[in-house]
Amino acid sequence: MKHLIAYTLGGVLTTAVNYLFYFSLSAASLNYLAANTAAWAAAVLFSYWVNRRFVFHSKSEWLTELLPFCSMRFFTLLGENILLFSAVAVLLLPPGISKLGVSAATVVLNYVICRKKIFAKGVHNL
Repeated sequence: MKHLIAYTLGGVLTTAVNYLFYFSLSAASLNYLAANTAAWAAAVLFSYWVNRRFVFHSKSEWLTELLPFCSMRFFTLLGENILLFSAVAVLLLPPGISKLGVSAATVVLNYVICRKKIFAKGVHNL
């Protein structure tokens, strides 16, 4: 249960990093998909650090976790960009509102990926 609370707190902070980058870049007139991709990169690096250090307390070699962490998260980026594009270009919703809605699915998927694939060994040690 402690890791779930830590993951939730880390997720809130990661989401804040993601939104800070996304809305700042959008305000600077960057295309919403480019802003989302740049925000993703910043959030993934932050999230890896938080998950490794404070959620799953991993002692494994960082590079052996970082690469699969980023690879798995890349699939969520693709899904998020597809959903974001669909909401904005097809449903004609504003990019900011679309970003908020799409984020909910991403958070759930990222937790499952982290728990089952990336940090699975560390969870058993909690």
